[in-house]
Amino acid sequence: MPSGLEPTEEYDGRITVALLEDSGESERVQCSSYERAIELVEEHQATVTVAKIVDRDGDVVFTSAEMDIETWAREWEHAKRRLSVDVEEYDCPYDDRACFADDLCVQCQMDAIRER
Repeated sequence: MPSGLEPTEEYDGRITVALLEDSGESERVQCSSYERAIELVEEHQATVTVAKIVDRDGDVVFTSAEMDIETWAREWEHAKRRLSVDVEEYDCPYDDRACFADDLCVQCQMDAIRER
């Protein structure tokens, strides 16, 4: 039985890490998450010529020839966080910064009850 919060972002194995050598050899590893793909690139980037992360649509989203994996992973985390906090815009008449359309402040809750 899982304890605490378990990762909910899992993929169907269609995220691929391509490890390419100058000799023409290449290895493709299927991953179930971007976290695992990032780990693989970090493990192998010093031993291969180029490491790439390819998404489920076949688009190369990372290549070690042009980017640093730590920088890319940090940007990926920031983008993931921004997407997870995307909420409906709500303009609180009381200028409460913690007031959202789905989580009203006390004053807005009282106004909503009065209007009913």
